[in-house]
Amino acid sequence: MIEPNPKEDLLRYLQEGRDALVWKLDGLSEYDIRRPLTPTGTNLLGLVKHVASVELGYFGDTFGRPFFNEEPPSWWYTEESEPNSDMWAAAYESREQIVGLYRQAWEHSNSTIAALPLDAIGHVPWWPEERREVTLNHILVRVISDTQRHAGHADIVRELIDGSVGYLQGRDSLPPGDQAWWEGHRSRLERVAREVNG
Repeated sequence: MIEPNPKEDLLRYLQEGRDALVWKLDGLSEYDIRRPLTPTGTNLLGLVKHVASVELGYFGDTFGRPFFNEEPPSWWYTEESEPNSDMWAAAYESREQIVGLYRQAWEHSNSTIAALPLDAIGHVPWWPEERREVTLNHILVRVISDTQRHAGHADIVRELIDGSVGYLQGRDSLPPGDQAWWEGHRSRLERVAREVNG
């Protein structure tokens, strides 16, 4: 019989989202990982930077374990930071720096998760006073949801860049089909959409 381990289960789903986001950068040029592919500027490296900051805030500051011991970077959530500055990488921020920060965030988050029980109480400083008190369990679920949501964004952005698809490396979760099959499938969906639209 397998003993239930809720913390291990939650961490596994968080790690899958983390791995998927980093994998979506593989094999792409500096231009492709930074270029905005939606009207709101969604880009792959910005997604990684954003989720790194989410983890550092929720698993760090919320539980009295801040990551930045000194002055945080200029894009960190302060009154002076530019809106949306955590969603894109400046020219001086390299892929290695952002991915490195994300991996450091994993370590920092994992140490918080390991050190505290799921019912440990934290306080989210940027939430309204009446909602600030949370449990580690609540934050884990919130961060998993956010990470997986952004991994889905990364799936779409990567497919727009070079047609590459897949949930995780070696696990695409798609029915088999060559390019001709997928073109036919897409054409069929377009026909149905037009037919229903009248």
